[in-house]
Amino acid sequence: MKNFNFKSAASTKEASKLASGRATFLAGGMSLIPALKLRLAAYSDLINIKNIKGLSGIKVSSKSIKIGATTTHAEVASSKEVGKSIPSLSILADGIGDPQVRNRGTIGGSIANNDPAADYPSACLALNATIHTAKRKIPADKFFKGMFETELKKGELIEAIEFEVPEKSSYVKYPNPASRYAVVGVYVAKFNKEVRVSVTGAGNSVFRSKELETVLSSNFSAVAIDNVNISSKGLNSDIHASAEYRAHLIKVMTRKAVSSC
Repeated sequence: MKNFNFKSAASTKEASKLASGRATFLAGGMSLIPALKLRLAAYSDLINIKNIKGLSGIKVSSKSIKIGATTTHAEVASSKEVGKSIPSLSILADGIGDPQVRNRGTIGGSIANNDPAADYPSACLALNATIHTAKRKIPADKFFKGMFETELKKGELIEAIEFEVPEKSSYVKYPNPASRYAVVGVYVAKFNKEVRVSVTGAGNSVFRSKELETVLSSNFSAVAIDNVNISSKGLNSDIHASAEYRAHLIKVMTRKAVSSC
């Protein structure tokens, strides 16, 4: 790990001012600290935002759930409000990593990192989320750009993520047996006028499956998925699963998700 300056911010305004040069924000640090230790990343300054008031907590309305960026996975998983309005989101949060990760890791950090196998990005796309930053509101469909790449500009801080409440939803993943990240994860959400299906773990970034969305919008049933052809082109292939196997898993996980709605 290379040397860096550690700074703490008391407000989002102060955090943004401190974010100059090679600086980054630190909340839970579940992805950032390992990357620093392995020298996969290096920064001149780490800006602690964990103690900024207003960046944590959960607000629920009839149409949406707004979760502060420094809210931990464990808090989302145990929230009665989330469990009642979007139970699939609680289930997703409860399946992230291990207890240590869930009690330290934050939803904002996960989304900002945009790991290709992370769970929360799939929830953002499927639940038509809006990412609130200190400067603007970004639709989830425009937020995730590629592997570890987002729409965030330098020094731009996520304040909250707002999810639309669907009629039905479910998240199912095929987890890596050791780390529980998604080899393939599928989030299905049914709204009044559309069905949204997002996939994580299969490609270099989370994505929506237009093929699955089209058939499920016409017939929201597991049977409707049988005739869908999922191409393996461009999908990840590694020691855990080939691109062809990941394409197969997308259909299997989608069937399970629809059946669980």
